[in-house]
Amino acid sequence: MVLSERGGELKSFNSRDGVAVTLAKRGGLRTAFVTGEKSAVAQARGDKLGVDAVVLGARRKGDVLEDLCAQFGLPLDASAYIGDDLLDVPALQRAGLAIAVADAAPEVIAIAHIVTRARGGQGALRECVELILRAQGAWAATVEAYITEHGGRPRPAR
Repeated sequence: MVLSERGGELKSFNSRDGVAVTLAKRGGLRTAFVTGEKSAVAQARGDKLGVDAVVLGARRKGDVLEDLCAQFGLPLDASAYIGDDLLDVPALQRAGLAIAVADAAPEVIAIAHIVTRARGGQGALRECVELILRAQGAWAATVEAYITEHGGRPRPAR
């Protein structure tokens, strides 16, 4: 996050993480952005990508995760949560799959089931979506459909 001299907030986003949201949706995953910030930029990014929910100003992220799971009709043990700092700990403790990004706080890494190779905001979401879809056996078909939708040719049958 960068603040301008006039107090404006600037954020950068990784395009591969943006594609990850599309791949997640195509693969049948629900997505949400949960942030402690009250950032119009985060809301706009979530809206642009079509995430299922954007929760701003979240201070009790464990409760937010429970609410989102109820809203989506999912048990907590079917949820994955990606975190990087102390506010994420309660949600990580409740999620079925607790994921820390590579540059997360040590307390977050200590409770995570998985630590990404990528740092937060630098492809970690893409890494997580691929991991989950591969575990479900849906990665190849999801990627194939995405490529075809964007003008690629389907692979010949083997």
